Amino acid sequence: MAELKIITMRDIVTEQVQFLWKPYIPCGKIVIIQGDPGGGKTTMALAVASALTTGGELPGGGGNASPANIIFQTAEDGLADTIKPRLEQLGADCDRIHVIDESEQSLTFSDERIEQAIVEKNAAMFILDPAQAYFGGADMHSARGVRPLMKQLGEVAERTGCAIVIIGHLNKKGGQSQYRGLGSIDIYAAARSVLTIGKIEVDENMRAMVHGKSNLAPCGASLSFGLDPVGGFCWLGEYDITIDQLLDPKKKEGKNAKPASQLETAKLFIMAALSGSDVPANAIIQDGEKIGLSRPTLKRAKSELGVTSAKRGDEWFWTRESAQGDQEAQEETMIRNRQILPDADISTNQKSPWV
Repeated sequence: MAELKIITMRDIVTEQVQFLWKPYIPCGKIVIIQGDPGGGKTTMALAVASALTTGGELPGGGGNASPANIIFQTAEDGLADTIKPRLEQLGADCDRIHVIDESEQSLTFSDERIEQAIVEKNAAMFILDPAQAYFGGADMHSARGVRPLMKQLGEVAERTGCAIVIIGHLNKKGGQSQYRGLGSIDIYAAARSVLTIGKIEVDENMRAMVHGKSNLAPCGASLSFGLDPVGGFCWLGEYDITIDQLLDPKKKEGKNAKPASQLETAKLFIMAALSGSDVPANAIIQDGEKIGLSRPTLKRAKSELGVTSAKRGDEWFWTRESAQGDQEAQEETMIRNRQILPDADISTNQKSPWV
């Protein structure tokens, strides 16, 4: 029989919760990033990791003031042909991103090497991608198989102060968000923060991140980001969407839905369009009108974003770079004088970086 030991709360020293990225990623806790395959979960996690390695800022003003070390384990993507190129494109300090060699023995949630590596590299974040690859022989769908592993992993996070981020796929069941993750509900229960990634309707290459669970602080704002095949990953700002709307687009039509305003949608659309390169003014307005954004709304969004106009040859472009003077009147006249067909394909003018 184990010796009885009593802890009195009077003797506990109160500590404040620390965050790597407030309020999304608390230090010393388990965090889940979940979404459908190909939805951008890994890329977003790498974007956060990259910012942390350089002391860069994250949306909402979060992020480490000083560069941090990261450990990234993946069972899905090649390190040489996928992960490192993404990190380089994201501007990561690759000297600060490490991987446990699994060539001789696969890693599991209960593996002692996790804590050893965290301590040796003084890692601020440990990413495991995807969750189902690291349960070993345990049944991830049963409480008996999951609870001991999640408890052990949580204790490692607590002892080391390292945020342990688990990336997982969603199941196809539908229903409440806590039941959409793969495996037992105990995986979701063990996490102190859960971030869900999904596609949004503004553009096929745009995604939203919704903070669906947060035990240590109020949930953070939902954020949008783009996966530009040319320009790469880019944060696009806050996006008004709930976890239920993200997981079930039909709920956006309900009486309680709170879709983004036309102005905010226009801002996201413009930021997405200009993330890779400048775009012809005529093309961006045509594209915006195709998804229901009026010319006046686009012009107002352009103004509020500080996007400027630049004439190159005979054509006007919208650019996020500063330009001399304001050429709005001339640009408007030029656009109105163009023949704009309702079913025109703007790709004939310039291929969108979001295709």
